[in-house]
Amino acid sequence: METIRHLRLGPQPLPLHLNTALMTWLSCATGWQAWNSGLPIWHPSLHNQATELTGMIKKAEADHLFTAADFIAAIEVEGRRRIDGFFAGVQQYRHHPSCRDMSLPPVIWAEGSSQLFDYSDLMPDPADSSAPVLLIVPSLINRAFILDLAPGRSLIRWLAGQGVRCYLLDWGRPESLERGFTLTDYVAGRLERAAMMLAQHVSHPVDILGYCMGGGLATALTVRRPDLVRRLALMATPWDFHHDNPGVARRLAASYLAMKPMVEQWHELPVDGLQILFASLDPMLVPRKFLAFSTLEPDSPAANNFVTLEDWLNDGVPLAAAVAGECLERWYGHNDPAKGKWCIAGQAIDPRTITAPTLAFVPQNDRIVPPASARALGLAIPTATIIEPPLGHIGLVVGRHAMKMVWQPLFDFFTN
Repeated sequence: METIRHLRLGPQPLPLHLNTALMTWLSCATGWQAWNSGLPIWHPSLHNQATELTGMIKKAEADHLFTAADFIAAIEVEGRRRIDGFFAGVQQYRHHPSCRDMSLPPVIWAEGSSQLFDYSDLMPDPADSSAPVLLIVPSLINRAFILDLAPGRSLIRWLAGQGVRCYLLDWGRPESLERGFTLTDYVAGRLERAAMMLAQHVSHPVDILGYCMGGGLATALTVRRPDLVRRLALMATPWDFHHDNPGVARRLAASYLAMKPMVEQWHELPVDGLQILFASLDPMLVPRKFLAFSTLEPDSPAANNFVTLEDWLNDGVPLAAAVAGECLERWYGHNDPAKGKWCIAGQAIDPRTITAPTLAFVPQNDRIVPPASARALGLAIPTATIIEPPLGHIGLVVGRHAMKMVWQPLFDFFTN
């Protein structure tokens, strides 16, 4: 949660994104020649569009509106334009003056590299003993400050301003101790002790909000220690990794296996390794984003918002070696959570045993956690209400419609 003022190195890993952009856009002319020869086997969803476009191009050639050479030259020009725009967007981002500058709240508990931040001072009445007490659990692979991103884009500060007593668990970067951690160490150790401390402090169970992977950890806590949890809220939490497209999940697991010797040697999966794995889900996402960013006015609100969010995306957290194996081999590869085989301290994490009132957000446009994966967890919890807003994985937290579609329902859930 520090202010970023140095020259940015992202988007990370930059060589991968540069190579992907160059290979894709510079090969378009070659691709057209193969397409024009009828070589590609189109995905069924694109076949009709491809056939229609091919017919339009052949008709234009027959009408002497342009030649094949003209068309190939135009493709090459467009490819170079996109590459130039991508390069310009990266350069503009790396030198952009905007930076996150949010004051850090007090730390009321710490263990190893983890800290618990207390946002009570932002409540209208910090002394209100009847206010809901909310423990917020982020993912292990991204910094916690996505939940407190910027003025007007902070879920935590908004909830605190409405009278919810908010505590954010920042896992921190794995140091020498955490590099030997498993998920049991994080859930039955760090998370459980933080929840116990809060529950003892207020003399009653607390509410839990988990985002992304943090939702899985919060679910495990709720199964293990129902005495600590009053209400549970989940946001874009993956659970059934094979429900929608098992091939993609298995490929991600297989890609990790190629990195495993390095991970075991270093005792962690570094940030660049994580970025490479998730970039494989949509290799052209970053080039497209920065091409679009290059067209924005540098001092516009849209540009500032882009930079703030990209700073968070590029400020990732390494994953302890054993945790990386559990998540990528056992979750993505074997689908342990949905099969009832994921265990914490020897106990199977079965969401069907949860009795606490639960609210599960399943964003319809999520490209990081497929909606079917997150929906499976909500359906498995007998007490869960599922809300499916037309938002993406990150827009669920900081998008312009998040307050109406997510923040307000969360407040209503915790206060009713």
